[in-house]
Amino acid sequence: MSPHIRKVKTGSGATAVQIVEKRSGVRRILEHLGSAHDEAGVAALVRAGQERLNAGQQAFELDLVPASSESAVPAHNAVVAGSRCEVLWEVLADAYSRLGFDVLGDDAFAAMVLARLVEPASKAATVGILEDLGVAAPHRNTLGAALKRCQNRDYRGTLAKACLAHSARTTGTSAMVLYDVTTLHFENEDEDALRKVGMSKEHRVDPQVQVGLLVDPGGFPLEVHLFEGNKAETTTLIPVLEAFQKRHGVTNMVVVADAGMLSAANLNALEDAGFSFIVGSRLTKAPYDLAEHFERRGDYFENGQILESKRVMGTGKSARERRIVYQYSFKRAKRDNRTINLMIDKAERIADGKIPLKKARFLKVTGAQKTLDQATIDRARQLSGLKGYVTNLPETKMPGAEVITAYHDLWQVEASFRMTKSDLRARPVFHRQRDAIEAHLTVVFAALAIARHLQDTTGVTIKKLVRTLKPLRTVTVRIGAQTITAAPAIDLEARAILDRLPPINAPGH
Repeated sequence: MSPHIRKVKTGSGATAVQIVEKRSGVRRILEHLGSAHDEAGVAALVRAGQERLNAGQQAFELDLVPASSESAVPAHNAVVAGSRCEVLWEVLADAYSRLGFDVLGDDAFAAMVLARLVEPASKAATVGILEDLGVAAPHRNTLGAALKRCQNRDYRGTLAKACLAHSARTTGTSAMVLYDVTTLHFENEDEDALRKVGMSKEHRVDPQVQVGLLVDPGGFPLEVHLFEGNKAETTTLIPVLEAFQKRHGVTNMVVVADAGMLSAANLNALEDAGFSFIVGSRLTKAPYDLAEHFERRGDYFENGQILESKRVMGTGKSARERRIVYQYSFKRAKRDNRTINLMIDKAERIADGKIPLKKARFLKVTGAQKTLDQATIDRARQLSGLKGYVTNLPETKMPGAEVITAYHDLWQVEASFRMTKSDLRARPVFHRQRDAIEAHLTVVFAALAIARHLQDTTGVTIKKLVRTLKPLRTVTVRIGAQTITAAPAIDLEARAILDRLPPINAPGH
């Protein structure tokens, strides 16, 4: 059945008007047009729905009240004067303001950020998205000028200061930051000074850029930086932290990063800059660090057991003693041993000639002879279930269990990257020059901050929030000299989201 108008009573006694369709016996609501408490308002909403269903057709005479009614009035043409996703727009605009982003005083930039939360798109398509929302849309050239101002006036620096202030208010502290890197690819073959082929997180061979993201323990973004696509991950950490330190004047902080950032030079540089750190440790040195345990108790560990050791990292004048924290997990051991078994099976099939010769972890090749490397297998079995962490924090300041907990918060960076790449489509498809890519990344950074803030506040993803609130349209209809504004019917799902939000500070933003 094709889409049609449906009227239904709400719990408040009003009549809601919807555009619905029925497929395979299942009715699906395509759009909530609003609700009204009188016949004239309902008729106006029906007229609005008919205009949406029959776009471009001429207006027709609409009897607002049946002719038989004692209160009948002369029929007039009902003209839809406007339709606006007011509820959604005010929620997004208020979050922008609450985070302090309106200090920029740039309505065009704000429009781009908020439109990206609704539907990520190019500048030209952004105009259409804003118009569909019923919001005054800047011209495409105005949006382009806003991107230039974004770079010239260092909007990202202003946003970063606002983000740190919000994080401090929310967490009560700004003593810990988490860092990781991801890649964004371009679908072209040409490299330039920025877009380079490098180690891809998505296993692609296209030119790419690298993005370094600094977040607080809750995943709220604090800094974002752009790097060449072939730049080593380990060389991105120090520039990001130095910029953070310079911008905010902060030194006494703990930085958490994964094992990819682990190098003696990196750790020394962090320490010399006044930062404490917790980074993942590779397990290659674990047999030496835990030699005493293996001598006394063999390969036996209790689930959750924490062990500590010291290790000198670096050479010569760069050599410094580091604290190493290890933890054993039975669940991790099961996963590690399952992986080891798969690798052994692969190596055995290569050794038996069942599959072609290729690189395999547990395969030992001596001349023409292919055998299993039992010593490597035994070491892998010995270390299964263990995870290591390197820190310069003394045990008196942060016990081993807290070090491990802090490191596990790194999943928040991954969560923010997933939101950035999927919901906000951060890949700069429509930009080629570095300044344009940097400005685009600033828009994405601001949108990510709002998305994380709203997610933390409402408990739902930004995608679900938009999907739930967007159909709630406020419709304005002119009937002769009379103007009727019909507010949308707030269903239970939308009400649950709105009730978790603070009062709107700037209605009609």
